[in-house]
Amino acid sequence: MRIDGKGRIDRSSALSFSFDGQALNGCVGDTLASALLANDVTLVGRSFKYHRPRGIVTAGSEEPNALVTINRGNAQDPNVRATTQPLYDGLTAKSQNAWPSLQFDALAMNDLMSPFFSAGFYYKTFMWPKPFWEKVYEPFIRRAAGLGALAPDHDEEKYEKAYAHCDVLVIGGGPAGLISALTLGRAGLDVIIADEGRELGGRLLSETEDIDGAPADVWIDGVFEELSSMANVRLMLDTTVTGAYDRGDYGALTRNTAAMATPSVDLPRETFWRIATKRAVLAAGALERSIAFPNNDRPGIMHAGSVRTYVNRYGVSAGDKVAIFANNNDAHRTAQDMMDAGVEVTALIDVRGEAAIDIDCPTFTGASVVGTKGRKGLQRIQVESGGDTQWIDANCLAVSGGWNPSVHMTCHLNGRPEWSEGIASFIPVKDAVPGLTACGSAAGHMSTLAVIRDAVAVARQICGDLGVKAKAVKVPKTDDAAYEISALWDVGGDGRAWLDLQNDVTTKDVRQAAKESFRSVEHMKRYTTQGMATDQGKSSNISALAILADATDRTIPETGTTTFRPPYVPVALAALGAGGSRKGFAPERFTT
Repeated sequence: MRIDGKGRIDRSSALSFSFDGQALNGCVGDTLASALLANDVTLVGRSFKYHRPRGIVTAGSEEPNALVTINRGNAQDPNVRATTQPLYDGLTAKSQNAWPSLQFDALAMNDLMSPFFSAGFYYKTFMWPKPFWEKVYEPFIRRAAGLGALAPDHDEEKYEKAYAHCDVLVIGGGPAGLISALTLGRAGLDVIIADEGRELGGRLLSETEDIDGAPADVWIDGVFEELSSMANVRLMLDTTVTGAYDRGDYGALTRNTAAMATPSVDLPRETFWRIATKRAVLAAGALERSIAFPNNDRPGIMHAGSVRTYVNRYGVSAGDKVAIFANNNDAHRTAQDMMDAGVEVTALIDVRGEAAIDIDCPTFTGASVVGTKGRKGLQRIQVESGGDTQWIDANCLAVSGGWNPSVHMTCHLNGRPEWSEGIASFIPVKDAVPGLTACGSAAGHMSTLAVIRDAVAVARQICGDLGVKAKAVKVPKTDDAAYEISALWDVGGDGRAWLDLQNDVTTKDVRQAAKESFRSVEHMKRYTTQGMATDQGKSSNISALAILADATDRTIPETGTTTFRPPYVPVALAALGAGGSRKGFAPERFTT
């Protein structure tokens, strides 16, 4: 539902769009996901294996559920994340992986057969009789595989490859990326700042923080104005840096026409960049993770930070009765922001018995969510506290199991991150990628002030390394609240607790893999398909390996991580091979 007086959207400019044939309305500045939530659409897709109902979980490119097909004239683009798709007038989207309809999916019967489809089902089942593999099993699996479909016609849209060079590439346009780019730009270095969003600001756009006594927007606008005026600074919005490669090369994808209903035929739909740089700053922030508990996959169960994003940035509440379940104090902000927006908070549940909560709503400390009701949309949650359980009304549950620094880029040359007990997550190792330095939340700093201070220090160090003098940059006064967390991965109990929402991987699957001697995280990944969906397990991998560590009597550092590989987000083959069709693929040859 839409919240009056909240968000950065333009309410005076209405946009019409459709989802599964239903005509809906949104505003300029919405994403498809925020517009769907504003229209009370919570069921957006079906999971891959069991075809269970799925709703929006996040607000960014880590989204595992809200994948849709966008129709563009005779073309169609499958597996587009509704959370990153800008809304435009006339947008036509449809759900995927459901037949005959999203509401009534015939293949939901797979969920009833789930005891027979456990981890390793494919490897154990399709072995006998041998002749069946080629004639029966493989054709069936190929027909069932995949999400969405390409249009049968040739894609006539234009794609482009391009090259760029700079002294420093800043990856991410949040507070860390902004202040580091400002420091580097003032020193006279050639800087490229790339961010996957349509505007700079990152996490600050989702919060109600003040910077130097004024709303964060004022500080963001001031930094943006100065960066825009610098001839030596290039701003690349709608651009995701997808991979780190040898010799200081980085791949990046720019979505040029994602927000256009009828783009010019001369404008490339996407541009794939090869950026050569002397140094790089990773200011990609952190991604929130969930907590595993029985039936934690219902539409309406979301990440707490994303619920905050929708209300503060888009003026949308994911429900009119919101509950919060967390193991850290950052999620308390969600409760306060929802109440400030006039939304009823039915419960704030913190697993920490000693948690200090100064919010005027029903609170439960030392408690957990142990069950939910509502198949196509959350209706109630079951809370256990002190040995007693009770049911609480909620059509949105905001869950936070902590934040994982976005270490992916630092591991693309086969580096491995190290474990930090303080934030219960992995942080980058220094020089894992030569010339790349992580800062801010990507390096494990979780308060805005700590993020900005660290980014300035990293930028000044780079200036020194490149032989230029860094000019003074004022560190603004802002939030410096301590990030307090008590690690919790799985509350246990009866019922399936889900990890990889797209591939239907549960905690039981991970433990079953350990029982069958798949103790390596790489083996567990392949045996269960954990982290092999289109989101690459961005918000579920850490929880899965923590559960594997527990099942094998090892610590999380001893268990280790899976291999991080580029691209960070999916990249169309047409963009990678831009110019490689027709004569670009097979040039016409002439005799001398």
